[in-house]
Amino acid sequence: MRTGDFAQFGKGFADDAVLRFDGVPVGPFRGRTAIVDAYVTQPPLDTMALTSMEEIGGDAVRASFEWDEGGTGNMFLRWDGPAVVELVIAFD
Repeated sequence: MRTGDFAQFGKGFADDAVLRFDGVPVGPFRGRTAIVDAYVTQPPLDTMALTSMEEIGGDAVRASFEWDEGGTGNMFLRWDGPAVVELVIAFD
């Protein structure tokens, strides 16, 4: 998030959403408030670009990304209506 507006970022999550990082000793974070607090406390130091995306059913997507300063990873997002209910991030 280039703007650092994590409150705005958090509006995309459901009240009871879960954010988990695979292979990183942090989290999981449960609930919109905990997710926003996690990003405010430890903001990302780099930005990323999506390199591919695969829809899974009608309510999820698996995406690959690369960090602008190097490195890659994957994300799994699941939503209910307009809100993300699950986000799992794994770094390669």
